[in-house]
Amino acid sequence: MIPVNSVLQVGFFPEIMQLEIDRRLVPVSMLDPKGPVPDRNVKAILTRPSFTINPTLLDQLPEIKMIACCGVGYDNLPLDYLKQRGIIASNTPGVLNDAVCELTIGLLFGLLRKIPEAHQFVLQKTWAAETFPFTTSLAGKKVGIVGMGRIGQELAARLLPFKVEIAYHGPSSKSLPYVFFPSLMDLARESDVLILTCPGGKATEKIINTSILNALGPKGYLINVARGSVVNEDDLISALQNKVIAGAALDVFENEPNPKPAFLSLSNVLLAPHIGSATQETRQAMTNLAIDNLEAFFNHQSLPTPISI
Repeated sequence: MIPVNSVLQVGFFPEIMQLEIDRRLVPVSMLDPKGPVPDRNVKAILTRPSFTINPTLLDQLPEIKMIACCGVGYDNLPLDYLKQRGIIASNTPGVLNDAVCELTIGLLFGLLRKIPEAHQFVLQKTWAAETFPFTTSLAGKKVGIVGMGRIGQELAARLLPFKVEIAYHGPSSKSLPYVFFPSLMDLARESDVLILTCPGGKATEKIINTSILNALGPKGYLINVARGSVVNEDDLISALQNKVIAGAALDVFENEPNPKPAFLSLSNVLLAPHIGSATQETRQAMTNLAIDNLEAFFNHQSLPTPISI
């Protein structure tokens, strides 16, 4: 049982998620993370990765002992600061894997087979006058996955039936039936498609840059469902404009919800509004898992999905 007004909800939650929150607890609402703190006596925070929880906010909340982040990413949390203050935290891994993998494969085929362009081709009645251009098959391609965690592994399993060869890069090799590349550059050089599923944060900031894109090459494709911070967007825009790579599909951006205008004028990019986990089923499951963590905290139990700090 979560005591009334003991949890500070930081940031806006979509309606389907807010319904779950209101069904299971009575939070103190703080829609603007930079606004005034409505109650200094709250014991926990419920938030999403879209909202940055900084030390300035936490300094105003002396009773905070736990933060539940409704999302798999937690680069919005000041982990060193939390450790100093003895604040524990949780996220919601696992429950969004299916949705993210589904979108990734959708983006992959949308990009290679030009499905959005084919839709417009029919709508604009161009089909009667000409033939739609040939596209690119996935079968037989080499797919490199950057970040072989839960999502990366589930994505690899879903891709295998499409007759691809899979390799990966990450901090270390794992007991998996795929080739491990210690060097991201080497993985890019050997890949036809490079898919980013790694976490955000300082360790992965702008790891996709001009050098990596040059290694991917003019027949290569980039798909980012990780974090916008992983890609140097200026380098990617230049690579797309100059056909250094064949194309890119992006579900995440550095500045959301306002991606750089240059992306909007490119013909070889497929854009999505950060909808990797945006299904009704997934968002309900994420919200409930976040609240499960809060309940465990208030009941002095182990958190179901703690973040290692």
